[in-house]
Amino acid sequence: MRRARAAARGALAKATGQALGPYQSAVVRMGFSATWLFFLLREYPNRHALYGPDGPWSWALARRLVDSNHAFTLLLWTDAQPWFELVYAVAVLASALMVLGWRTRATSVVFMAGVLSLQNRSVFVGDGGDNVIHLMAIYLVLTRCAQVWSLDARRARLRGSAARGAAGPVLWGLLGAVFAYGAVTAQFGLGWVAAFAALWVATAVWWMVERYAPRGEGRALLDVLANLVHNAAMLVIMAEVCLIYATAGWYKIQGSRWQDGTALYYPLGLDYFSPWPEVSGVLAGSGTAVMLLSYGTVAVQVAFPFTVFQRRVKNVLLGVMIVEHAGIAVLLGLPFFSLAMIAADAVFLPTVFLAGVGGAVTRARARLRAPGRGPAEPVASGAGAPGPGPRPAAEAG
Repeated sequence: MRRARAAARGALAKATGQALGPYQSAVVRMGFSATWLFFLLREYPNRHALYGPDGPWSWALARRLVDSNHAFTLLLWTDAQPWFELVYAVAVLASALMVLGWRTRATSVVFMAGVLSLQNRSVFVGDGGDNVIHLMAIYLVLTRCAQVWSLDARRARLRGSAARGAAGPVLWGLLGAVFAYGAVTAQFGLGWVAAFAALWVATAVWWMVERYAPRGEGRALLDVLANLVHNAAMLVIMAEVCLIYATAGWYKIQGSRWQDGTALYYPLGLDYFSPWPEVSGVLAGSGTAVMLLSYGTVAVQVAFPFTVFQRRVKNVLLGVMIVEHAGIAVLLGLPFFSLAMIAADAVFLPTVFLAGVGGAVTRARARLRAPGRGPAEPVASGAGAPGPGPRPAAEAG
């Protein structure tokens, strides 16, 4: 009993004392926002057909669907062309700022609003990766995902506090005005109104305490609450990834084509999924390769959730899955699905590996900037080099 109580107290102290997985949350932030940014930029010429007035899923049909399922989207406030262009442009800008980690508390909400607005406008656009981005955009709002590898962390390291400056509060004030208008005009359902109101009030309180009582008990309490929410959100993200793989694997087991090892042969023969038909033809022509890849895919997906606590086995399977998704991007022409899944997989990457990569990038950048000055001096871990952890003052989404 004493050991159990001590273990419980230790776990509680760890969960409340720090935001766990700072490097993993940073990679997830950059991975999903970059994936969405690349998709929006690539489809910019086709934006009107995908999400705008020229799409087969008309504004009236989307309005009827949203009225029934109460999904969130800003694009159904009006069917005016300038409004669509503004929402699309803001979604692109928010994605870029999330990659950079600029004012992440407010920017993460704008990023989420952009993802939900576009995806809920045309629900039949996507390749599976859009569902993952949809969920992760919501989870990222609850995480402190800018502790490292972000402009917020750099500002906190240089200035000693992430609360200085008016950019964040001004952006948050504009967000509050937009969502207040949506609530007054009944554009949002009651659940979305309550969620946005809670986020707006909580962030406003955080900024007030951070500015006027940065070292008091109020700030300590807010840090504890933020750490709890962050750690819970990271746990949900990990559970979500495990659920995705477990569901996919167990559904595959029930399919006759997966059971006889020929499942991968059929998509390799479809023109729509063959950006490199010569390569696909060579792979499809090898029965042994098709069988091994089919059985291997099922085995890895089913096994992965059971290896989460077996570090070495988990890391091996993680590498296999990342390679698998890279292969899907090349062979089946699904780059954004693959990028989304690789970004989701990144939540399980070892901290030592990520910190080492960050440190190598930092040292390489320092050598490029000052090639004649000898070895670069170590920098704070918030800038990317390995260290004991990010500063508590760093702004986190």
